Amino acid sequence: MGLKKRSKVSAEFNMSSLTDIIFLLLIFFMLTSSLVAPNALNLKLPGKSRTTVTSPSQLDRVTINASGQFYLNGRRMSVNVLEQELAARANRSSGKFKFVIQHDDRTPVQDVVAVMNIALKLNADGILAAEK
Repeated sequence: MGLKKRSKVSAEFNMSSLTDIIFLLLIFFMLTSSLVAPNALNLKLPGKSRTTVTSPSQLDRVTINASGQFYLNGRRMSVNVLEQELAARANRSSGKFKFVIQHDDRTPVQDVVAVMNIALKLNADGILAAEK
């Protein structure tokens, strides 16, 4: 009596372990992406507005030269004194405090960013002037 063995090789692939790994990765990336705070600047684009326009001559002017020296309305000062002076002016102003940031083409970027960080701390509008 000849008994034949029926041992067929299964060509199926078990997907359950692969889907478990995919779901774990999906949950991991969803959780970690919500923890990452976006590091971006809040830019105000031009558009229609009903607010009154402030004349540029009325705004305080922060100037940074190529050697990294800071000036507030033509008076030279350090970054710390500049921050204190802008904070005092922001407290005295009615409404939103605004000032203009002017810089030289060769000014180090970190100096401009330092003034922009001061504006962010004071919740002020620092208007970055592209040209003098």
